[in-house]
Amino acid sequence: MRCQTDTMRILVTGGSGKLGSAVVTGLTEAGHSVVNLDVAGERGPGFLRIDLTDYGQVVDAFSGVDDKYSAVDAVVHLAAIPAGGIHADSATFHNNMNATFNVFQAARRAGITTIVYASSETLLGIPLEIDPPYLPLDEDYPSRPESMYAVTKHLEEELAQKLVRWDPALSITALRFSNVMDAGDYAAFEGYQDDITLRRWNAWGYIDSRDGAQAVLKALELAAPGFDRFIIAAADTVMRTPSSELAAAGFPGVELKREVAGTESLLSIEKARRVLGYEPRHSWRD
Repeated sequence: MRCQTDTMRILVTGGSGKLGSAVVTGLTEAGHSVVNLDVAGERGPGFLRIDLTDYGQVVDAFSGVDDKYSAVDAVVHLAAIPAGGIHADSATFHNNMNATFNVFQAARRAGITTIVYASSETLLGIPLEIDPPYLPLDEDYPSRPESMYAVTKHLEEELAQKLVRWDPALSITALRFSNVMDAGDYAAFEGYQDDITLRRWNAWGYIDSRDGAQAVLKALELAAPGFDRFIIAAADTVMRTPSSELAAAGFPGVELKREVAGTESLLSIEKARRVLGYEPRHSWRD
């Protein structure tokens, strides 16, 4: 386990995106040296333009770039086509799978043993057109991809598990982020309140980008050898309706494994709390 006071050189792929920007800010504020690897961004010491689907560029960047940086301690991989329906399925698969393979493999070749990356809540069966086995959703049941985007996330987790078996010192942490929101997105939440079906598709879940950044930092600090996966969501739902009522109305007949208090999230973050020490600090209700 890495000491929380250690300063790290961290490469963040996709650091110009919604979650990525928050992660770059959060890691920098924690005292780490961060370089954003992305196709979009402002030229400067903290940014490197790169095509992650080109393995040569990735392995080169992970080995150091001129006077920008040399040794790298960890990689946070967030870059991806962020959802299905943006591009053709084949484009989503080839871009995301290729980029993730390149990042994992290049890190191994460069001797980087700590990788934290964005998996997805979609592996829980989201969108929940087929009822889940129980609520709250957790990491215990087998992944159930329902889109080509989710298939790539499933395969990324499978790849990670194989790589850590080959390399006992390697640490790969998959963070299954819920629907990422910035503070500016919260005004739209009022529009959900009169129709519970609008956000039933992901059990009314979300994650504040700042708490997403916190989860990344916690995972980097733990960096336990091997592979693990964690649901990362807010502590509450997007609704004012109590969660037990949402579950009963939205998923009649689905087992409620335990009592849920108030507007508690139906995407369980108990494992992330227990293992990572993750604790959401932000809510749309604030």
